[in-house]
Amino acid sequence: MQHQTLFIFDIETVPDTDSVRNLTGSAEVDKVKLRQELEQYHLDITDGKNSFPRQPFHKVVAISFLEAEIHRDANGEHYVLKELRSGGKEDAKEKELLEGFFKYLEKSKARLVSFNGRTFDLPVLRYRAMVHGLQAKWLYASGDKWNSYMSRYSLDWHCDLLEALSDFGASARIKLNEVCAVLGFPGKFGVDGAKVSDMYEEGRIKEIRDYCETDVLNTYLVYLRHMQHRGEITTANYNDSIGAVLSMIDSQKEDRPHLGEFFEAWHDACGGKFTI
Repeated sequence: MQHQTLFIFDIETVPDTDSVRNLTGSAEVDKVKLRQELEQYHLDITDGKNSFPRQPFHKVVAISFLEAEIHRDANGEHYVLKELRSGGKEDAKEKELLEGFFKYLEKSKARLVSFNGRTFDLPVLRYRAMVHGLQAKWLYASGDKWNSYMSRYSLDWHCDLLEALSDFGASARIKLNEVCAVLGFPGKFGVDGAKVSDMYEEGRIKEIRDYCETDVLNTYLVYLRHMQHRGEITTANYNDSIGAVLSMIDSQKEDRPHLGEFFEAWHDACGGKFTI
């Protein structure tokens, strides 16, 4: 199958404190204390090594994505940027966000691109869809045994850059921020994932969505460089795609200040040399 659309995505989550009572038998009602109980549970089962909740215990509060059309010619692929946004309204419930995500992709059958999406983002989305009784048959039924969304090595269906860049674990799995630092991209600035829970409790949903969108932009930039390195897109098409991102930022930065901040951080990281 030749996909016609690129769908670069990222999610932001907070701990699902509602599940803690069922998990531990706790009678606690305070959300902060329930979050602490969930962290302690994970410390206990990992011998004190990791307090980060496993995938089912994450509540989705933002899904952001960049969409681009895939065009092909004798020189390979090139991409036409369509939009960068977050799904649903700011006050959308988790179920609405999930319904929108799965229905949108069912129609587009896009090539998915993520960073750690196969290990974290997509499993979280699947678990949470199950919580709400949502179906996504297309996710499992599309393609064949070797080429499908569920096939780990099928990068044309879901390119998890963490997997692709590490050769599926043959070399070290690096952080998005690390590869961005090397390639001269902004990486994370201002906010990081550890702050999302507090931001959510303070009602700062727009800031969470904005932060998520900058992660999506970083992921897209890394994907473009990865595809240029592989020879799947020409250097000229890479530079055109970078130009399209810069144009989008320039046209939208007044209404979306986080894009202007992204540009400034990018300019500093690359020394003003955006293309290759």
